[in-house]
Amino acid sequence: MNAPGKSRRIAVFCGARPGVRAEHLDFAGAFGAALARHGLDLVYGAGGVGVMRAVADGVLEHGGAVTGVIPRTLHERERADRAPGTVYLVRDMHDRKALMYRLASGFAVLPGGLGTLDELMEVATWNQLSLLDKPLVVVNHRGFYDPLLAMLDHLVAEGFLAARERRLVQVAGTAEEALSLLGAGKVAEPVAVG
Repeated sequence: MNAPGKSRRIAVFCGARPGVRAEHLDFAGAFGAALARHGLDLVYGAGGVGVMRAVADGVLEHGGAVTGVIPRTLHERERADRAPGTVYLVRDMHDRKALMYRLASGFAVLPGGLGTLDELMEVATWNQLSLLDKPLVVVNHRGFYDPLLAMLDHLVAEGFLAARERRLVQVAGTAEEALSLLGAGKVAEPVAVG
């Protein structure tokens, strides 16, 4: 349980694009709602569009707090002017990631592109090198990350990654499973009175 007045934040790495299937946006919104229901706040890349926007909207619609971090160079491209929540403008991508890493108690990875993969791999590497010690969970909704996870397993088989290092990248199929791996407890079901 958190100390009174202190919130736990989960950084969600995901795309500024919506992808070609609406289910990515739907799942991101549901994931954001699950974060808020568990009393967790969101740290994200401050994109006002795409999967980023959907997860932020899901958090806000269910009473959670949202903190976005974006470099000045991406402010217009990712529509940070339309991003919900508190938004921090930083100098560059390195500053963006460093601030997100400091603010977050754990990391979830939803569908995204190269930037999402960069963030995922950097956090995994920082955990491997003991620069961080925070849980990292790939949310593999409907097998989106199957090819990437197979590649990680291939690295183990080829001797470029130890099995214990491979376990730094945890995998969940659902929002609830991901939040459990990130240390969130179960949400109590409402009790009918009367």
